Amino acid sequence: MKENIVKSKSFTFAVKTVRIYQFLCEQRKEFILSKQLLRSGTSVGAMIRESEHAESRKDFIHKLAIAQKEINETIYWIDLLKETNYLSEEQYIIIYTDAIELIKLITSILKTTKNNG
Repeated sequence: MKENIVKSKSFTFAVKTVRIYQFLCEQRKEFILSKQLLRSGTSVGAMIRESEHAESRKDFIHKLAIAQKEINETIYWIDLLKETNYLSEEQYIIIYTDAIELIKLITSILKTTKNNG
């Protein structure tokens, strides 16, 4: 069976998001912005998982569109955490790069699916 790249990358991203959340709470004592990051960053993979068992092509597109919105929101929180000095440049680059890769993958899948319908 072929590996589902977006599924595995979104899960790895969720794990990194949880770890950043833990760091922000424990080391930086930041509890508000980090919770927003946690919610949106982990919901990306959840929506991708849901799309695997979509009831229709339309449902598949809808679930992936939600994942796209969630990763876009996550990028906002990542940017904000960096600009407010809660994330170091190194931490930012690692999670930001992963987020951009995910949004590109999701957008590509959505475009392909819409064009093939």
